[in-house]
Amino acid sequence: MIITLKQGVKKKEVEVVLDKIKKLGYKPHVSRGKDVTIIGMIGEYAEKYKDSFEAMDAVEHISEIQKPYKLASREFKKENTVIKINRNVEIGGKQIHVMAGPCAIENKEMMFNTAKAIKDAGAAILRGGAFKPRSSPYAFQGLGEKGLKYIEAAGEKYHMPTISEAMTVEQVGLLSKYCDIVQIGARNIQNYDLLKAAGKQPKPVLLKRGMATTIKELLLSAEYILSQGNYNVMLCERGIRTFEDSTRFTLDLNAVPVLKKLSHLPVILDPSHGIGIREHVGTMAKACIAAGADGIVIEVHPKPEEALSDGPQSLIPAQFETLMKELDSVAKAVGRKVL
Repeated sequence: MIITLKQGVKKKEVEVVLDKIKKLGYKPHVSRGKDVTIIGMIGEYAEKYKDSFEAMDAVEHISEIQKPYKLASREFKKENTVIKINRNVEIGGKQIHVMAGPCAIENKEMMFNTAKAIKDAGAAILRGGAFKPRSSPYAFQGLGEKGLKYIEAAGEKYHMPTISEAMTVEQVGLLSKYCDIVQIGARNIQNYDLLKAAGKQPKPVLLKRGMATTIKELLLSAEYILSQGNYNVMLCERGIRTFEDSTRFTLDLNAVPVLKKLSHLPVILDPSHGIGIREHVGTMAKACIAAGADGIVIEVHPKPEEALSDGPQSLIPAQFETLMKELDSVAKAVGRKVL
């Protein structure tokens, strides 16, 4: 249930409410808005304590959250969540940030060259996979920790925050050590131990929708992360599997307005995986901006024909530079900006 506190309530009174929740065996989740502070008391049978909280001086009123995803819902938090990555990058505000880089970190030189190219073009966040969940066990599986060291060094040199994917609980600690954002990939959307591990570390989390995951299931997976105390979660639409086989997946642009209505969390789109064809990535990226995305993920590689993973959908740096200018034009048309 949601406990809404009175305006101007003192800090000491808030602590009394929090202490009571903890003594009852629940974990309080606090959301401070511009005018109102609300506390989420989430768990089974929480509503049976409704009357005792309504009697407290600091409490304005109590309401129940109807959605199964409690902390991710608009009922819990009406204002959009804005996630601060560093001094210059905030996800969820007016600025739309682009995360770009290779699907897989292949070597140090390629990582640094790509980082420079996307930085010069205006990208805000450097991405690259160190651990690769591949369909074939014989495909390139990534460089592991060595790759994380490369992306960390490239990010530091070009002053860009970084993002990479964790596939196991054990890898979450490594990602948190080397990167600014921990990604949970589509294949792990319902790996609940992994989600809980991501929720226990402090770095923001990008959660990718699975290829056969409903919006409700995506939000419930986000709930696992939020319930552990990490409220900095971004929802990523990256294409779902449908009957259509002329593209890699079907990028579900419908998900953007639906997620925006149901949840306060930022929504990121990944047109590279969503369509999987280089010549169409730019068109879909512009559609993502027009649909209301808070950020997009674009795969960029200096030599896609030699890429060890996802070459056919990767843009070359020159294409990416042109696309960034086009994205900014679309963003300005909807009252936002990219560059």
